Amino acid sequence: MRAVVQRVKESRVEVNGYVVGSIGKGLVVLLGVAEGDGEKDCRYLAEKVANLRIFPDERGQMNHSVLEAGGSAIVVSQFTLLGDCRKGRRPSFARAARPEEARTLYEEFVKELRGKGLHVETGRFQEMMNVYLINDGPVTILLDSKKLF
Repeated sequence: MRAVVQRVKESRVEVNGYVVGSIGKGLVVLLGVAEGDGEKDCRYLAEKVANLRIFPDERGQMNHSVLEAGGSAIVVSQFTLLGDCRKGRRPSFARAARPEEARTLYEEFVKELRGKGLHVETGRFQEMMNVYLINDGPVTILLDSKKLF
């Protein structure tokens, strides 16, 4: 499971011209589910996202989590995070989970974040979305439940 986490001042997701989710200060989480991912991956990433110390304290140091900063999250499904671009010019998405499996784990990830006390909005699974955000920093973190950096 992969996530791109961006600290934002605000964000919204639109589908067919309608806002389906919006937040003020918080995190945009673009989430890709890989074949073979499971609930353990959801728990690991939700714990990381909720507790990443990437919000400033009173001295401007990144010492607070989104929970401590009183922020929210908006989670957007994005299977293209699993694209393999090593060969040729067209990404291969062979490692991305099948939509039925991915939807279940996407929903489980959102449930895990909410269970940690975080207000969570979402995009719409398997829909074309416009994601609007104002980066704060910018601060962008890449997370992967299978890789160690």
